[in-house]
Amino acid sequence: MRIGVPREVKPYEGRIALVPDAVSALVAAGHDVLVETAAGVGSGYADGEYEARGATVTSTAADLYAQADLIVKVKEPTEPEYGWLAARHILFSYLHLAANPGLAAALQRIGLQAVAFETVMAADGSLPLLAPMSDIAGRLAVHIGLNLLHAPAGGRGLLLGGVTGTERGHVVVVGAGEAGGNAVRVAAALGARVTVFDRLRARQAAMTAVGDNVTALPAYPHALADATADADLVIGAVLVPGARAPRVVTRDMVRAMRRGSVIIDIAIDQGGCVETMRPTDYRAPTYREEDVVHFGVTNMPGAVPRTAAQALSATILPYVLALAHGGVKDTQLRGGLNVAEGRITHPAVAESLAGAPGEDD
Repeated sequence: MRIGVPREVKPYEGRIALVPDAVSALVAAGHDVLVETAAGVGSGYADGEYEARGATVTSTAADLYAQADLIVKVKEPTEPEYGWLAARHILFSYLHLAANPGLAAALQRIGLQAVAFETVMAADGSLPLLAPMSDIAGRLAVHIGLNLLHAPAGGRGLLLGGVTGTERGHVVVVGAGEAGGNAVRVAAALGARVTVFDRLRARQAAMTAVGDNVTALPAYPHALADATADADLVIGAVLVPGARAPRVVTRDMVRAMRRGSVIIDIAIDQGGCVETMRPTDYRAPTYREEDVVHFGVTNMPGAVPRTAAQALSATILPYVLALAHGGVKDTQLRGGLNVAEGRITHPAVAESLAGAPGEDD
């Protein structure tokens, strides 16, 4: 099969879906790999490294899409890319269609097969292709949050972990999955006071075991409201696979927070779990609402493209090989199929999109 790896076009998105060593594995398996020129530069990989591993470097995205059968990219296609996609393509990337009805409508019109990284589910119910970016996003949320709390960034002027004789910052994490769990661990290691909410007792127990400065609670609305009102940094990390994220942090909760506190919504790709959050990018990542600093960047791991590209490439390679050998036949890949023959095929995505405005509305 001819596999195409285009250059990402979202602002400050330097990741590439496949690093040179992964390309070498695909070529060794008998596949042709096309890489758009400069696609790997943001992650520190030059065109020559791909050519040395057996890839063909194309001069334009149009050339790549015209020749490839399987398109493997990191982020969802943007409108300028729609015209390069065709019904014969298999698209394999993060899609987050529940929060993007315009893209869903466009992919249906094109008629291709689209498999979303974030909905490929293993037998144990885990999301193996979402996990590496969730790990990174959770850690980044704390790194970014502690900087946004600094006074020059508009924050409260607080050192998150505190020092001798001072108060510690309070971090509230909503959701204790991959992203939330990583946020808890990093915040706790910095010495912050951490409160984490999750509906599953097993996750609560795992978070409590992180350290004495971590309190894990069931996600009762009143308890969440009390905690966010006392928080310096709130990190939203709620996930319902394939579906739009539920809005669990309300405007009233945000209004009750202290001036200069910070909210980071990792779930913004799926529509966000904070009522006052809207999507941003790294050109203008924050805004103030209710006197609280909001950070809603939709491609958080793009800030560390080399680390993220390496982690993602290693994880998706077996699935790319499976797609290249047999198309969408593997059980996990079939479960991750979001669009086929003009229809939305994933139940949670379809339910979230029901009644949503289309691309032209």
